[in-house]
Amino acid sequence: MALLPAHPSPAPPEAPPPPPHPHTPVLAQPGPAQADAQPGPAQAEADSAPWRAPIRERPRPAADRRTYGLVATDLDGTLLRAGDRVSARTRAALELARGAGARHIVVTGRPVPGVRGLLAALGYEGIAVCGQGAQVYDAASGHMLSALTLDRETAATALGKIEAETGALYAAVDQDGADGHTLIEPGYRMAHPTLPARPVPHRDALWERPIAKVLVRHPELTDDELAATARSAVDGLATVTMAGPGTVELQPLGVTKATGLARAAELLGLGPADTLAFGDMPNDVPMLQWAAHGVAMANSHAELLAVADEITTSNEEDGVARVLERVYG
Repeated sequence: MALLPAHPSPAPPEAPPPPPHPHTPVLAQPGPAQADAQPGPAQAEADSAPWRAPIRERPRPAADRRTYGLVATDLDGTLLRAGDRVSARTRAALELARGAGARHIVVTGRPVPGVRGLLAALGYEGIAVCGQGAQVYDAASGHMLSALTLDRETAATALGKIEAETGALYAAVDQDGADGHTLIEPGYRMAHPTLPARPVPHRDALWERPIAKVLVRHPELTDDELAATARSAVDGLATVTMAGPGTVELQPLGVTKATGLARAAELLGLGPADTLAFGDMPNDVPMLQWAAHGVAMANSHAELLAVADEITTSNEEDGVARVLERVYG
C-alpha cells in the first residue's frame, strides 16, 4: 500500500492558508544534473542560515484541520520507527491525509541510491527530496528530476580547512546520480548500518566522480562540536549540517532541505503556505522554518525543538500520525 499515491489533487482549503513567514528561501531553478554544477547566487542567498535563525518567542497555533495540501516528512527519527518501518497507524494517517487531497513528499538526507530500495519497500510512489535537498527524485518513474553537485576541489579545500582546526578527520562522499555510490576512506564508520558503502584505499579516490555531498566524522569531537567548527571553517564554501548521530555533512552552498522541498513543491503547484512539515534533527530546521507549520518529534535535537511550531510524540509513538489524525480527521 502506497504511503500516499503520487497524483491526487489537493482539496481547496476551508480557510485562507497562513502566509509564508519571513525565512522562506527563494529557490533557483536547477537544470539537469551536471558534473560539479554549483548553485548560482540566487540559490546561495536562499540559504536560510538555520544555525543563526531567530527563535520564535511563541509558537503559532496548532495546525488547523484540512488546511494543508502538502505533508513533508523526514524519514529517520520521524516517519520511520526502528528497523526502517512505518507503523500501520502512520500508514493509515497518511491515507487519511491523501483522502483530504494532500500530497506527501519524503524529505531525507539519504541520497537516492541509499533510499530507493526503502521507498520501494514502503510502496512510496511520490516525489522524494534526497541528499539534504540536492536531489529531487520521482520514485514512481525512477527518474532524477533535478540534482546539484558539490564541486570536488571545493570539497577537498573545505576538508583541509576543517582539519586545520580539528586535526585529522574521517571522510566519505555520496556520489552524484541515481546510481552513485557512497565511498568511505579508511577509518570512516557509517552511522546507519543499513546504508551500503564502498571502502576506498585513500582520500584521493573519493573525488574520482562528481559528488552530491561529503560526510565527516571526528574521533573525539561530538557531532555538535564538529558541526560548529566546520561551519566556521568553511564559511562561504559549503553548507554544513548535522543530520543525526555521527552524521555531519557538507553540501553545495545554499542547498538545504528547504530549497529541495521548495523545488519539489513547485512541481506540484504548491508552496510554503500549503505545507505541514515534520522533522527531528538540525538538518530539518530550514524545512520547518520554510513550511507554514513545522512539527518536531519529541525525540528531536534541541535546535529543532527551539524553532518548531508544535512538538508531537516520538517517532516510536506515531508522532506524525497523531498530528495528521487531528488535522485531517
